[in-house]
Amino acid sequence: MIRYALHCDKGHDFESWFGSAAGFDDLKARGMVTCAVCGSDGVEKSLMAPSVPRRDAKPDTDATALQTPATEAEQAIAALRREIEANSEYVGLNFAAEARRMHLGDSPERAIYGEARADEARKLLEDGVPVAPLPFLPTRKAN
Repeated sequence: MIRYALHCDKGHDFESWFGSAAGFDDLKARGMVTCAVCGSDGVEKSLMAPSVPRRDAKPDTDATALQTPATEAEQAIAALRREIEANSEYVGLNFAAEARRMHLGDSPERAIYGEARADEARKLLEDGVPVAPLPFLPTRKAN
């Protein structure tokens, strides 16, 4: 995993984790890297220093630190994620189509979450379909 400091063309700074440098490049090329604040897809990597572990750090402490939310914001995002996953249906990559069907009355209304490209989300908003970006990536569920 790699954490990047990011900056959008609207002036927002935020951070996000990616599986690898190539993973970031692939997602950006597909229009799937968007600003966590405003949803803009004009996102670039910011200059940042690498994180180098201290020699005196205990290995199990470091592993726990990566799993346990450290700040109030991280704790709030973790709580939001638990709430959404417990009370919403994950529709995966079909999010845009399912949200549109619900908006048109062709599918029963319910709480859903999933994944959509920035252009799909923008089109939903333009068409009056209420959607909002989540401050985390959904856990992909298989079958």
